[in-house]
Amino acid sequence: MPTPTEPGPGQESVWDYPRPPALEPEDRRIRVVFNDVRIADTTEALRVLETSHPPAYYVPPADVAMEHLEQESRTTMCEFKGRAVYYTVTVGDRSSRSAAWAYPRPTDRFADLKDYITFYASKVDACYVGEEQAHAQEGDFYGGWITDDVVGPFKGGPGTMGW
Repeated sequence: MPTPTEPGPGQESVWDYPRPPALEPEDRRIRVVFNDVRIADTTEALRVLETSHPPAYYVPPADVAMEHLEQESRTTMCEFKGRAVYYTVTVGDRSSRSAAWAYPRPTDRFADLKDYITFYASKVDACYVGEEQAHAQEGDFYGGWITDDVVGPFKGGPGTMGW
């Protein structure tokens, strides 16, 4: 088990997040940009908070430019949220496979996530929480967004799967 970083003023430690995860509204504006096009833009996002993970921000489908998303056949299973479906994001001549995912039939505990879409910060050009550009969580299994108001260490990189 790693040693958690002590949060400073206005910061949260991901080690204080619960497991099973919590779901809560996010008041800050959430934006996603790919190939100079705003793919998502909302002030109605939900965030998932799970021990050792930076938050994942989910956007209501009405605030996503769905014409740029194509559902893939790939699915995965989350023990807490249910079965996820994935989307390729395409704008112009650029595509990013499995850049977004959603839960069309989430578990009862996460029913509010139904059809909300989140994005891998590593697979799009930019993700913003408020005016801050978020950084991708290391690794390609988890999709958290790292901002200055969350401290780790964060699960996802080499050697962290057993945390």
